[in-house]
Amino acid sequence: MQTVKLTPEKWVDRYADYLYNYVISRVNDEDTAKDLIQETFIAGLNSAKNFKGQASERTWLVAILKRKIIDHYRKISSKKGKAEVKRTYSTASDSEGDWLEEQVADPFSIRENDLIENEELGMALQACIDALPEKQKQVFVMKTISGISTEDICKELKINPSNLWVIIHRARTALMGCLNKNWFES
Repeated sequence: MQTVKLTPEKWVDRYADYLYNYVISRVNDEDTAKDLIQETFIAGLNSAKNFKGQASERTWLVAILKRKIIDHYRKISSKKGKAEVKRTYSTASDSEGDWLEEQVADPFSIRENDLIENEELGMALQACIDALPEKQKQVFVMKTISGISTEDICKELKINPSNLWVIIHRARTALMGCLNKNWFES
């Protein structure tokens, strides 16, 4: 197998668009996406000596970017009470929403209180997420909010896929109980 050589001077031209499309769907914020790509390129330059040449440059850069996304969500989830869940969902769309998005007020509604309800629900949801046991919280944020693949989460946390789905199920059950108690019934 031929080893691949790094060409950092061509990374922006070759991979910036691909990396942007990859990260924007996971962080849903243009500035954050651009920052994470920049951090990825810098980390790639700093760790170029560790590149073994067994994967393509793009694959290697995506692996670095995945770590940057994980770090980003760890950083914001550690700021208790300051992170805000931002999800949109429209029942008019053809997409199947997650249970979480279905609970948020419809952003296309003509009701004037929707924005306030979304913000209040976001704060209630964040409080419920913060109340989860640490492992459940970490897995839930990585999988449901960050959209990190099952394989990557399992590798990162050294758990198997069955364990991951049990943790997700328990987290969702706890969150729905918490939201029912603190949001829907209040």
